Amino acid sequence: MITYDKLWETLNKKGISQNTLLRDYNLSKGQLDRLRNNKVVYTATIDKLCNVLECNIDDVMEHVPDDNTF
Repeated sequence: MITYDKLWETLNKKGISQNTLLRDYNLSKGQLDRLRNNKVVYTATIDKLCNVLECNIDDVMEHVPDDNTF
């Protein structure tokens, strides 16, 4: 499973609020909600977050092993 728990930590460290992402960086409410709930998000959204936060992808998301089978 992919989680975005690290995103919230990185936002706090950088002093950027979720409202700032919505207002100043045009992140959609839908994508923000999907991030909050560890749902599928566009890679363009991850790219945008890494650019805004000046960080690496592992500062935004991580893989947590689960029992997801194919």
